[in-house]
Amino acid sequence: MYEPIRSKSVHQMADPDQGQFPHRSREEELDIQLAGHLAALLAVTDELGDDAAAERIAQQVARLRGAPPARHAGLTGADTSALHRRAHALAGRALVVAASRADTAVAILAAERMDAHTAALGDSSLVGTP
Repeated sequence: MYEPIRSKSVHQMADPDQGQFPHRSREEELDIQLAGHLAALLAVTDELGDDAAAERIAQQVARLRGAPPARHAGLTGADTSALHRRAHALAGRALVVAASRADTAVAILAAERMDAHTAALGDSSLVGTP
């Protein structure tokens, strides 16, 4: 009644070439994500002109990436309060990832940066920001 299948199935459970591609562990993925958040925070911190904090952030990015971060002096001309809100949000993201990978040094740095940006804005200005 039915003709037997004569060709290979297009649906395969295992990819025969799977071993040929590099795969990263969860820890490596978190390192990459954390370095990205810190690099973005570094750019905003550089624009705000906080050299001491920028150096501490740059050290952590270099530790995670194995190379010093690329830094630029490009200014966006954004409002200072907008930059503080952005830096606060980026530090919060870095804190979440640092806590997930149990990186105490970055978690402490991110929490300190959140506190600094909260103080720069005043507590009420961060309420309701995403």
